[in-house]
Amino acid sequence: MADRRQLEFFLLRYVPDAVKNEFVNIGLVMVEPGANGDGFADVRFTRDWRRVRCLDPQADVDMLAALERDIRGQLATTREREVLLRRLEDSFSNVIQLSPAKGCLAEDPVAEIEMMASMYLEAAKVGGKREVSGRQRILAVMRDAFEQARVAKFVLPVPVATYTKPGDPFQFDFGYRVAGEIKLFHAVSLKAGVDSAVLLAARYPRIAPVMSKVAGAAPMLTAVIDDDLDRAEESIQFALGMMEDEKIRIAVAAEMPMLAEVARRELRA
Repeated sequence: MADRRQLEFFLLRYVPDAVKNEFVNIGLVMVEPGANGDGFADVRFTRDWRRVRCLDPQADVDMLAALERDIRGQLATTREREVLLRRLEDSFSNVIQLSPAKGCLAEDPVAEIEMMASMYLEAAKVGGKREVSGRQRILAVMRDAFEQARVAKFVLPVPVATYTKPGDPFQFDFGYRVAGEIKLFHAVSLKAGVDSAVLLAARYPRIAPVMSKVAGAAPMLTAVIDDDLDRAEESIQFALGMMEDEKIRIAVAAEMPMLAEVARRELRA
């Protein structure tokens, strides 16, 4: 299996009104830090400007599109990469803002940036209003908590293929290593059903001992669940019980700021 490469990415957000602070993600820049200037660096912009025009009918879409070419040209010049990042942070009178940098691991950076661009920049290709899943809502809360605690770049997805079989697509949503432990966090919504919780409880006991042996650190998994579940419902009791039986800790999404603060203290200790 090819080595995974450590990458960082951040989003470019169009913010036409600084008072309202409403924004649309229009671009994504991905770089490979610490690669002696020879690492991967590229940018993707949205190809669908409808959300920008909905937010700001007067938006200069041509100018925004030209920004992609400008960024790509500067990324091609290795020595200017850090200058570019500083310029993006300091320019555009906050009309274009940068999200906090996030880390990820990937074997193929080109495929990774395409996937990330599709996830963050493109609107759903279906009619009607897009319904955000319970898991996606929990993930958003988790990401925001880690960003607010300023540890998002250290708390990364943890693929399990190393501990199971090559090609296994599953990964824990977030994780970090501290002392002799690997702290893992995974979003699990039980609102639409308990299958994901039951599956996690079934898989984790097979993953944990191998991870402990290979990584030389004991995994500790926290399942982050919906805030407003009816815990009197038998199916939910069953799913929570299964996870607890397998030593999976349970936390509700509202507890994420506290968990992120613990991560901040542990990672910066």
